[in-house]
Amino acid sequence: MATTAKIQPRALVRASGGPRYAVALAVDALGTGLLRPFLLLYGVTVLRLSAPATGIAMTVGVVVGLVCMPAVGRWLDRGARSTVVAASMLVRVLGVVLLLATPAGHVWLFATAALFLGIGNQAWPAAHAALVATVAHGRERDTALAGGRALRNAGPGAGALLATACLAGGTTALQALAAVTGLAYLTAAALAWSVHLHAHPAATPAKDRADGPAPRMRALLAANVVYAFCLNVPEIALPLVLVTQLHASPVWSAAIFVANTVLVVTLQVPVTVLMSRFSRRTVLALAGVVLAASYLGFLAATSLGRGWGAPAVATVSVVCTIGEIIYAGSATALVTALAPAHVLGRTLARFELSTGFGLAVSPAVITALAPHGSAALRGSLAAATLLSASAVATEENQGTRSRSRRCPRSGRSPRSPGPWTRRPRVSPDRGSQRPTR
Repeated sequence: MATTAKIQPRALVRASGGPRYAVALAVDALGTGLLRPFLLLYGVTVLRLSAPATGIAMTVGVVVGLVCMPAVGRWLDRGARSTVVAASMLVRVLGVVLLLATPAGHVWLFATAALFLGIGNQAWPAAHAALVATVAHGRERDTALAGGRALRNAGPGAGALLATACLAGGTTALQALAAVTGLAYLTAAALAWSVHLHAHPAATPAKDRADGPAPRMRALLAANVVYAFCLNVPEIALPLVLVTQLHASPVWSAAIFVANTVLVVTLQVPVTVLMSRFSRRTVLALAGVVLAASYLGFLAATSLGRGWGAPAVATVSVVCTIGEIIYAGSATALVTALAPAHVLGRTLARFELSTGFGLAVSPAVITALAPHGSAALRGSLAAATLLSASAVATEENQGTRSRSRRCPRSGRSPRSPGPWTRRPRVSPDRGSQRPTR
């Protein structure tokens, strides 16, 4: 199996879409960090909405935003790449404009703004993964996807720090942060669109292409819903346990969240490269085992009580973050490797639907289980995650047999020219290989 021997920054930038696209991702991530952590606060303090109404509006925006994913998948399968990425950013510009134009007390306008922000946030991951899968191949593609995730975590972290420093200005500062966020999204959209990357899956010779339907991946998609819970553990589950059960200082929750961000930013790419010696499905199953072990570790840590409980939870959270890193580095990469080129967009859209659904339901599930004790919360999460890991591992043989029947190794070179084009304004330094499957 091909592996990535070492991390080469210039090659990573090329595999990620090129310098301009990398700058677009950085600007977009920074803009997201300026507003996203304080959107609830904006609704409560600037628009004077009640906290429950603001929270419900934000949740509805995220959930309804998932409805756009099938359309995004079809758009990607028609060959669009950088255009879809730019559109996901422009939709968020519209959301920010609506946010700034919403008068105090108008919850429906706020909900509409949250809807457009949710559409952009839901559409971006699939569009970005499709773009990277078009310009990179094999394990280089996996590393590029990991680099994008690290950047997406670093940007909001830096943006949140800047926003926190500006909060002393009150409502005026929050409105200014929203305006700067809109400008950041607009700038990022212009940079992403300027890449002018377009794919033509239909132009691939039939003998070099798997013409079967989109892979069902039922077990993988169902497992991904459970795996996605780990993304909300540092923000929801751990603060809930630390404050309500261990009566620890909120400083512990903040420290765990910061540590999680720092670890993801620094380790996402190296861990993905390290895991490249194993199959993606094996790595994804391993991620489930690590996450389940961390959930059981949290159960043991909370049993220590107020004295040692909080430090123990903080220690185990590192294991949970490692599991999150392994999961994030293998899940999308596995989907892009399984999907035939002509249905890549629809396959990624279905995968992002499962991720979004998991992120949407996890707060309700976690808060519903928490009052029944740590055993109910952590034990249920561990059991469900182990079951999901088992489903991911056992689906491999079925998927391999099905894929071998559809595409019995045509003998093509993994570096054969790919069915995508770039308009003349784009620098030719990004390679033109088709991603291996």
